Amino acid sequence: MLDVLIIGSGGAGLVAALHAKASGANVAVVSKSYPTRAQTCMAQGGINAALSHADIDSVEIHIEDTLKSSQGLASKEAIEVLCREGVEAVEWLDRIGVPFSRTQEGEIAQRRLGGATHARACYAQDYTGLKILHALYDQCNKEGIAFYNERYLLNLITEENCVGGVTVLNIKTGEVELFKSKSVVLATGGYSRLYTKYSTNATGSTGDGLAAALRAGVKLSDMEFVQFHPTALKNSSILISESARGAGGHLLNKDGERFTDELAPRDKLSQAILEEIEHGGGEVFLDIRHLGEAFIDEELPQERKLVKLYEDIDPVKELIPIKPVAHYTMGGIAVDNNSQTDMKGLFGVGECANHNVHGANRLGGNSLLELIVFGKQAGENASRYAQGSSLTCKTDEQLARDKKFIQELRERSSEIDFYAKRAALGELFYKNVGIKRNEKDLQAALDELYALQEQLPQMSATDKSKIYNTNLIEFLEFSNMLTLAEAVLISALHRRESRGAHFRSDAPDRDDILFQKHTITYKEGESLCTYM
Repeated sequence: MLDVLIIGSGGAGLVAALHAKASGANVAVVSKSYPTRAQTCMAQGGINAALSHADIDSVEIHIEDTLKSSQGLASKEAIEVLCREGVEAVEWLDRIGVPFSRTQEGEIAQRRLGGATHARACYAQDYTGLKILHALYDQCNKEGIAFYNERYLLNLITEENCVGGVTVLNIKTGEVELFKSKSVVLATGGYSRLYTKYSTNATGSTGDGLAAALRAGVKLSDMEFVQFHPTALKNSSILISESARGAGGHLLNKDGERFTDELAPRDKLSQAILEEIEHGGGEVFLDIRHLGEAFIDEELPQERKLVKLYEDIDPVKELIPIKPVAHYTMGGIAVDNNSQTDMKGLFGVGECANHNVHGANRLGGNSLLELIVFGKQAGENASRYAQGSSLTCKTDEQLARDKKFIQELRERSSEIDFYAKRAALGELFYKNVGIKRNEKDLQAALDELYALQEQLPQMSATDKSKIYNTNLIEFLEFSNMLTLAEAVLISALHRRESRGAHFRSDAPDRDDILFQKHTITYKEGESLCTYM
């Protein structure tokens, strides 16, 4: 029996594991992939902190910027925790070996990202998330934390609104396994792969932890808020970091003219780019040529490599064709000020959880900060809970159900190609549930989704093998995507206003009288329910 079980090995999960271990807990990390492949490595731009050497900035200004970006939907108390603990978070990362870029004076270098009033994002070239992830993983190995990789989360084990572990599918062997634990921390990432090829995220960002929590009776909140990143490569949706604009990159239309503020908040910038693409000639470019080859190779080496690899363009000499795509999900598992869900012993952290710090629009540079600050909180509180818990859940029933379910999937015929339906879902979401929305399109998308859900029993994996059956894993992910797609659509229909990343063309104004509140989604039997 473990004290603390972490599900997910990205930055949030690794920070939670380290602090749970430091608090005296017996800890293990379970993940469907490997730590070095986590989505955290795609957070290139930087991690926010109002450091003492940045004399013109302050924690109070960081708080104000974050509140403004949230569009009135975040908790000031939670934001104050995030920003006030930000300085110590970066100093801790510095101590454990994150190789931050430095000024000539030897201080941690900082750049300004969109929505920020000051240069606040501490960075390591344009590899910030990757460098943080590697440093955290090194620390976990140094502490002897156990990792169980290639395990796909099936379900939470619960009893009397308490969690007692999880069931997983061992991808390597094809066996259903059980992990017992006094507390569980979900750190499974976001759900922006609902948009399939129109997302910067890795293919595994399918919201598995949120779907498992929802099935167990846990509430989700603000699922309609999906942030679109303004600058993804036009043909591949590969992220071009905000660091490129923070360093002085320009956005140009087809006539070579700048048409917007490159460091505006992401919601406004994505809307401006979409408008230019739809009505200004169909093309928008990112221009960093004027920064010079030496600067680009020193400060933006990854961006140059990505553009060369995926667009066959050298940004030192040519314009970069871009488009906005789904990038970050502000909604997630509802957690309180202790990172705990409404289920005893179940905690959430990172992009899968909603700590009420991003509200309707995340401030660039705050996602990495969130996983450090609240990863610590979740790990410590999960450890504290485990030390005071004596509950042991019955595990046989859930394990038996999941073994039967997986066996039935292996035996079920596949009459409909779920890969084609998954691609169709992405197209539908990008068109109807994208940067601009309206009731007619949202309802049409919901109707199409219900049709997909009805067809699900006619779909399955065509590969019937047990060992490394990625076909089966992708089908399970698709099933979760259909569940979360419904939550997003119902929430978006409920919020008849425009706020941050949720822009309704049929209700273009913000309405603080009716809608300055959170959208809560939960399951009642087989039905999905939503209220505000």
